[in-house]
Amino acid sequence: MSADADRDLEAELSSSAAGRTGIPVDAICVGCGRTRVKRASPEEMDQHPHVDPTTLEATDCTSFKHVCYPCQGATWWNPVAVLTGLLESEDGE
Repeated sequence: MSADADRDLEAELSSSAAGRTGIPVDAICVGCGRTRVKRASPEEMDQHPHVDPTTLEATDCTSFKHVCYPCQGATWWNPVAVLTGLLESEDGE
């Protein structure tokens, strides 16, 4: 079993490293291969600005630039999942 199975996605989302605004997605850094929760705007992922995030599939989203601390700069991230469960938990707060 991989270490990714033990990740706390809510904690990753609340971290400043995830970003402050945008749709939460699980994404892989193309530089180091690390998978983390990041926030990206629909436009950054080549989607309509008013898209319903619950209808998005990761395969519909393009790569986006975001900070990767191990890579020490902005790198490209490939979305692997749109984390609609995290969106729902934010709305409930």
